[in-house]
Amino acid sequence: MEKGGKNFEIDNVDLKILNLLMQDATMAYTEIGKRIFVSGGTVHVRMKKMEDMGIVRGSQLIIDHTKLGWDISAFLGIYLDKSSLYEEVAVQLMKIPEVVNVHYTTGIYSIFAKIVCRDTLHLREVLHDKIQKVSGIQRTETFISLEESVNRPVPVTEEEVN
Repeated sequence: MEKGGKNFEIDNVDLKILNLLMQDATMAYTEIGKRIFVSGGTVHVRMKKMEDMGIVRGSQLIIDHTKLGWDISAFLGIYLDKSSLYEEVAVQLMKIPEVVNVHYTTGIYSIFAKIVCRDTLHLREVLHDKIQKVSGIQRTETFISLEESVNRPVPVTEEEVN
């Protein structure tokens, strides 16, 4: 891959760094270096390279919404009037704070989205007063999540890094 006239390649060291940070994004570069037998400076340079390549696009704080009183997670299968309206509808859905992700999909739905709400009343308000009013949405089907059992990144190497 090339950016700015430089050749960038990903090797096993890069993959080990990514695996460790996916397990704990707060791990210090010096600690990562110790675990994979390189310097903290090497980890820093490798991370900068992967950011420049667009492999790493930042980091995020993961919050348990239920502990803050947001008890309902739901998935929406969204039927569009025309599939060509996807981009326009996605832009409108992004303006709704309760919508946490949107996917353009194959199958019976044009869009599959996840929303997080405080309770069932809030869910009803979001569906009726916000989502159903988005131009281009024909109808939706709602699936309430009872429990999330797995939410993890895909490992980028087959070997386990300790």
